[in-house]
Amino acid sequence: MTFAKPIDRRVALRAIAAAALLPAGAAQASFELLPWLPSRAVPALSLTDLEGRPWSLQALRGRPVVLNFWASWCEPCRAEMPSLDLMALKYEREGLAVLTINFKDGAQTVRRFLDAVPLSLPVLMDRDGAVAKAWGVNVFPTTLLISRRGAPVGIVRGEVEWNGADGQRLIESLLAV
Repeated sequence: MTFAKPIDRRVALRAIAAAALLPAGAAQASFELLPWLPSRAVPALSLTDLEGRPWSLQALRGRPVVLNFWASWCEPCRAEMPSLDLMALKYEREGLAVLTINFKDGAQTVRRFLDAVPLSLPVLMDRDGAVAKAWGVNVFPTTLLISRRGAPVGIVRGEVEWNGADGQRLIESLLAV
């Protein structure tokens, strides 16, 4: 009987360092971009945030909007939140609105998350998951890109480094629509 040889720590560290030096785009993207089918109706969006303030997509008409669906138990969601927050600050002068929509976590769970990962973004509460279902969200994180006219132009499934080249391309494309 043979046993697997233990991993040499130096070899593993060299492999990690080499991967970090790969040119941008060399690694496979951790998200997919899907189109919003023009024949599909745009669901209503009317939720309250953690403080009970109402939010609606209709009230944001005229501004490009990023809707990010996430859950506290979703590791990729947690990982992308800081870059989403920084991206929102970077593009606020262009009128970009970024809303995060929490999927079915209780307010106390979301507050604990925000204690660990402070955000300046509004956190809307989809308490029963009905809004996620209406928008066809079944993968987390999922981010919808909404044009100034209020029409979805793309669905991003998976984690995005919003301040990286891919994230910037997505937002610049949205701002151009």
